Amino acid sequence: MSRFKVSKFRHTEARPSRRQAWISDIRAGTTPSCGNHIKSSCHLIAFNSDRPGVLGIVPLEGQGEDKRQVTYLGCHSGTADRTVKLWRLPAPGQALPSMPGLVLGPEPVQVEVLQFHPAADGVLASAAGMAVKVWDVAKQQALTELVAHGDLVQGAVWSRDGALVGTMCKDKQLRIFDPRAKPGASQSTEAHENSKDGRLAWTVTQEHLVSTGFNQMREREVKLWDTRHFSSALTSLSLDTSPGSLLPLLDPDSGLLILAGKGESQLYCYEVAPQQLALSPVTQCLLESVIRGVTLVPRRALAVMGCEVLRVLQLSDTAIVPVSYHVPRKAVEFHEDLFPDTAGCVPASDSHAWWAGSNQQVQKVSLHPAHQPYPSFTSCLVPPAEPSPGAAPSAAALPAETPVGDADPSEGFSSPLSSLTSPSTPSSLGPSLSSTSGIGTSPSQRSLQSLLGPSSKFRHAQGTVLHRDSHITNLKGLNLTTPGESDGFCANQLRVAVPLLSSGGQVAVLELQKPGRLPDTALPTLQNGAAVTDLAWDPFDPYRLAVGGEDARIRLWRVPPEGLQKVLTTPESVLTGHTEKIYSLRFHPLAADVLASSSYDLTIRIWDLQARAERLRLQGHRDQIFSLAWSPDGRHLATVCKDGYLRVYEPRGGREPLQEGPGPEGARGARVVWVCDGHCLLVSGFDSRSERQLLLYPTEALAGGPLAVLGLDVAPSTLLPSYDPDTSLVLLTGKGDTRVFLYELLPEAPFFLECNSFTSPDPHKGFILLPKTECDVREVEFARCLRLRQTSLEPVAFRLPRVRKEFFQDDVFPDTAVSWEPVLSASAWLGGANGQPRLISLQPAGMTPVSQAPREAPARRVPPSALYLEEKSDQQKKEELLNAMVAKLGNREDPLPQDSFEGVDEDEWVSR
Repeated sequence: MSRFKVSKFRHTEARPSRRQAWISDIRAGTTPSCGNHIKSSCHLIAFNSDRPGVLGIVPLEGQGEDKRQVTYLGCHSGTADRTVKLWRLPAPGQALPSMPGLVLGPEPVQVEVLQFHPAADGVLASAAGMAVKVWDVAKQQALTELVAHGDLVQGAVWSRDGALVGTMCKDKQLRIFDPRAKPGASQSTEAHENSKDGRLAWTVTQEHLVSTGFNQMREREVKLWDTRHFSSALTSLSLDTSPGSLLPLLDPDSGLLILAGKGESQLYCYEVAPQQLALSPVTQCLLESVIRGVTLVPRRALAVMGCEVLRVLQLSDTAIVPVSYHVPRKAVEFHEDLFPDTAGCVPASDSHAWWAGSNQQVQKVSLHPAHQPYPSFTSCLVPPAEPSPGAAPSAAALPAETPVGDADPSEGFSSPLSSLTSPSTPSSLGPSLSSTSGIGTSPSQRSLQSLLGPSSKFRHAQGTVLHRDSHITNLKGLNLTTPGESDGFCANQLRVAVPLLSSGGQVAVLELQKPGRLPDTALPTLQNGAAVTDLAWDPFDPYRLAVGGEDARIRLWRVPPEGLQKVLTTPESVLTGHTEKIYSLRFHPLAADVLASSSYDLTIRIWDLQARAERLRLQGHRDQIFSLAWSPDGRHLATVCKDGYLRVYEPRGGREPLQEGPGPEGARGARVVWVCDGHCLLVSGFDSRSERQLLLYPTEALAGGPLAVLGLDVAPSTLLPSYDPDTSLVLLTGKGDTRVFLYELLPEAPFFLECNSFTSPDPHKGFILLPKTECDVREVEFARCLRLRQTSLEPVAFRLPRVRKEFFQDDVFPDTAVSWEPVLSASAWLGGANGQPRLISLQPAGMTPVSQAPREAPARRVPPSALYLEEKSDQQKKEELLNAMVAKLGNREDPLPQDSFEGVDEDEWVSR
């Protein structure tokens, strides 16, 4: 090829489809994995739903004007099986299977990547942890395991002829394997200087491949490699410093490369030209929504007569958006230069022949419409499932967390009876089947639902920002850089304490009972003399505020009952003892005048505030203490640490931890809270890929690891959990987030029941839960929170829609603990005494519990018999229609409106 030859794709246009062509009303998930979260065959699309373990299945093309219906396939059960399952999908309109056709594994860790062999039926490559296996699917056993990876394998792809496997690893190495020759790598080189997510794609030849990753300056880059000269890349292209990993989609027939960044809203298109040693830019496409995943539609499904050379499917949070790439041509005909023959869907060999050395290639087919339909193939690996008696036309969902890996259902399984492969994750979760998930409730689905476990009664919860009259506005000079271990502000039923950015560690105290616009003048503050690291209100004394500072001191302030009227510079008392700055402050839940504090000196100290002295000291941490929490009975203290361990202490029993267990893998931050009546610990943190996750631990056996792990999303801030023990609901959000997650927690499977989340239009700087007594019980308000914005503070009410709101919803509001009255004194607790809080009912006077309300007989609405007896003839209908039209036109004898207008007298005319 001449280096000066003009590309035929230089005028390629990207055309995002109109909203009418979107596959909307879906809820996509962001399961942590190295996959693309969406795959397409010539007939079906599979994508990760927001339900753990559930894939959404939808036809690629719609039937006429009918809306494409999404059905849901539960791929993995509630156990942490870590398997690969193969499913045969029926024709549209038939029920999805309830059992997989084949199961491979289990693997010791999460399966990250899957890809079928491009030429041989029944050969599958999978990557899990540091191992890459090549499977003989028919025999359900591994043919070989590719070794020598030093870290997590982020990508594994077959060459187009199926002879080689290329892998990208977190150890920065790009490796080439010949699986039939030896398990070790035949070639390797350093692909990218940064260990962040890398991806790989082969070109049409065996000699060239493309990799994406990050350089040492954290810039995203794309490299073109030649396996014959593997020491350095042929060419390299740097894009930007965006944190989202680049997903490469390479069409080998056209040489067009689509680059999509996760979490972004832009697609880049390049032409890969190995002969010219170039990656030539073609076009860019701006999208309306953020990318959660992308995939290419097989070329056999393109509109070739419209010169559609590529079609990308973008997975967003709520829709699948097709984006077509067209080459403008004047003539409406088949252009052979744009559409060369492409690989068909009939495999060239089976696993036995390929492993024996066969290199036969898939026969190519012409894309000319006159040569359709293409030869079809149905693999015998997964037999067709027998329909169960009484099965509904559409399928229901099954639980577990299932990332869509890099398995391509179009490769070898492209007939209407397609096969789908899904890897599992180390999760023991089940979904809550709610109407918000898009999962129906047909009789067959209800029977499945009874097998899958309960759904949350809070699944329809609605979060609402209360009226502006209840907001506190015109906040100025907020300190938005408090440490990650702090919530950023604190509140009780009377007041809010907010750190300010001004020097001297100033804290403003605002009255919740006096909402409105704050004056433009400076507010009276508490002058701490050092930067504030954390602060907390005394639960038993609403006028006492504890403030931790960078000077390793804890200051106790007393706010006057009428509110802060002037600047206070002298605290009520100062606690000294820590040698480094304070991390966190936590008051005891039952005993008065007992405070726990953690510090950079890696100790936890428990203070007697009455005596203003340190009483207990806990040790055993080897790194930064991210969070600490008292158990509900006040006997134990849990901590999560940067050294990767979760610990439980019995402070009155000894300085060393009572139990230790593995915490979150990531070291960016974590929080811990006691849940399920103190039987479990909930930890929010990050995994090794910096994706946010929830871990649920049994308090009696931390060493055994978590009961369940739930991956949420990718964001830089730590999730701050606010737990309501009455409803067992946890609200989770991070500083700078716009979404608040709600989950009901259970001590047994399915552990997490998802509820409706709350989304705000702008990011919040803090989000805390107020005492239960602040809820409006008559409006079925089960939680009230405060949301801190850049310049305002606004209350958010979480309510449950109920029909009979005139009754007290005693199933939503059990007796609650009197958290504002101490059960013990500090001396009694330090002496070994324990206690239980007093419980009170939230039932307002004059309201009857809904459990005692009389049952209403369902009113049967029967249409009147006249609707059936008085059947009008066609002549009667025609007369009625004509009469209605005449009535609209009016009578011709009626005067016109202008006839009633008064004219102008002759003498009023003025001549000029």
